[in-house]
Amino acid sequence: MTALTALAPALDLPAAHLASLPAAHAPVLGPEWLDATFIIKAFVGWIGPWAILGVMLVVFAETGLLIGFFLPGDSLLFTLGMFVAIGETNPADGVPVPIWVAAPLVWLAAIAGNQTGYLIGRKAGPAIFNKPDSRLFKQEYVDRTSEFFERHGGKAVTLAQFVPIVRTFTPVIAGVGKMRYRHFVTFNILGATLWAFGITWLGYFLGTIKWIQDNIDAMILGIVFVSVAPMLISGISQFIKSRRQKS
Repeated sequence: MTALTALAPALDLPAAHLASLPAAHAPVLGPEWLDATFIIKAFVGWIGPWAILGVMLVVFAETGLLIGFFLPGDSLLFTLGMFVAIGETNPADGVPVPIWVAAPLVWLAAIAGNQTGYLIGRKAGPAIFNKPDSRLFKQEYVDRTSEFFERHGGKAVTLAQFVPIVRTFTPVIAGVGKMRYRHFVTFNILGATLWAFGITWLGYFLGTIKWIQDNIDAMILGIVFVSVAPMLISGISQFIKSRRQKS
């Protein structure tokens, strides 16, 4: 019995309703309750047509609140697009919001989250990052994001939008480093636009394909790889160049 099946009575979801939805699967990097399909099904059961508001809340937390780094981001947007497509033909089984409404709403949530992260870094960053490791917070996450940010500068704000964990900490690091707000907003809006619209629309167009429904994690990993490929190539090129100079 899955967690969603166990919650079905509380969510008031009949068995036939559950059977018609894409199957939730155990995510590669976390427990079932962090699975994007499970989350959206739960929101649909709790608040019906207002499920998009729950998705916006998760996106806001994942992109702007430090404690939200473990939440799904890319897979949530892709799955949202898939459920929007389902909702067009079966409103009770999907998210009954037009894609041209859903995508801008998660875009706004991502921008709002990133602005919040920037303000957190600007106002309270040093005090937060000087704390020792805990179960939810590890200095390793900050160090990884700082290195990413220092290497790629302003474009890191855009590219980091596609990299889990780094996406959460980059706005905060930008605030701690007192990156010019206008500079930050420019790269942030670009990144949020490509991320929110791109992945949500991708899920809308491809999410109804059965193989893709069963392999969402593989799709998201592919998206992340394509997103960071230019940085990997640049890093390898710089490494080879430095080795040649030393020799």
